Amino acid sequence: MSARIVRSHSFILAWPVERAFPMFTPEGERAWAEGWNPRYVHPKDGRTEAGMVFTTGHGGEQTIWTMTRHDGANGIVQYVRTTPGNRTAVVLVQCAALGPSRTRVTVAYTLTSLGEAGERFMREWSEENYRDYIEGWKTALEKVTPTS
Repeated sequence: MSARIVRSHSFILAWPVERAFPMFTPEGERAWAEGWNPRYVHPKDGRTEAGMVFTTGHGGEQTIWTMTRHDGANGIVQYVRTTPGNRTAVVLVQCAALGPSRTRVTVAYTLTSLGEAGERFMREWSEENYRDYIEGWKTALEKVTPTS
């Protein structure tokens, strides 16, 4: 049996969109996401492009990521991430300019369980827990890049 949930939350950064958007690429996340250490499968040099594949390991889980969309002109990056035996998700990040020095970042996860462990994970990922998780992104981002 599989379960599916959709979660979405937005926050505002006091940065221009040109500064915010690159922070949601695999290399950009190194600057602010604790423990984030992508290992590139394709392309090996980690060049940001649709179709790139990389893996991460965090909290005892190994996850396979594929960037399915990278649209800098519209501030959109999308990934499919799979933690084998647990869950898979489509992760969509959209950065929208709110004037010259503010950006609204919206992060949406569509998760599907791949078994009992994934179903447990999703039961714990309430709307409130998800909001707190994404607000943690904002807090981490603000620590590495001064607001303007």
